[in-house]
Parts: sequence; structure tokens; C-alpha cells
Amino acid sequence: MVSKRTIDYYTSIGLLRAERSKSNYRIYSDESISDLKFIEECKSLHYPLDEIRRKLEIRKTKKLRDSEVEKHVKAVTQQMKQLQNELCVLQLLLEKLDQQQKEEFSTTFNIQGNALMKSLLNLTS
Repeated sequence: MVSKRTIDYYTSIGLLRAERSKSNYRIYSDESISDLKFIEECKSLHYPLDEIRRKLEIRKTKKLRDSEVEKHVKAVTQQMKQLQNELCVLQLLLEKLDQQQKEEFSTTFNIQGNALMKSLLNLTS
């Protein structure tokens, strides 16, 4: 869920575009809604707004220079390495838990999340 204030901010800095109705309400197109979802996905990956703006422009122009593709591949590869390191640390911590702590953790950490983490660890091993 994205707050009205956040949407207003994204619109004011040019990340989102809106048309105006006759009564001056903002009307967001399907493309803007898609952009908003993309922005929120990027935010969840901790991309700064300048990088998100660049990614939105690339999505819209669908033109990439070789150097941009190479830079993006390097950035994604670096993120994957960082996530792999974090997963290894988490796995070590999980292994140190006693049975009661593991049960408590299991109820807090949903089954899907646990399965996802195991899958990711298998992929990165």
C-alpha cells in the first residue's frame, strides 16, 4: 500500500505522471500505476530515487547502450553476491538456534519465507 503523500511526492518530482480532471483531481493511467509498482519494487531493493528514475527512463525508451547493459549486469551481480553473503550469515544463525528457538522462529517466519530462503541457499551454493 502506497500512501497518498508518497504518490504526491513521486508526482511532484516527476517519477509519476498524472492527468487532471475538470475538477482538478489527478487521474493516473495504467502506465502510471505500472510505474508506481515498479518504483515500489525498486524501493524495496533499496535503490535511490535517481537510480529508479534512470530505470524508469530505460523501461520507457527500451533503448539501452551496451555500456548501460554492462553496468546494470554488474550492479545486479553485486547485489546477488551481497544477498548470498547475507543468506549465509542467516543460515549460520539459524543453525545455532536450539530446538525451542527454532520452533518459535518457525511460527514467526512463515513457511513460504523459510522455503524461499532454503531455495535461495541451494541456488547460491
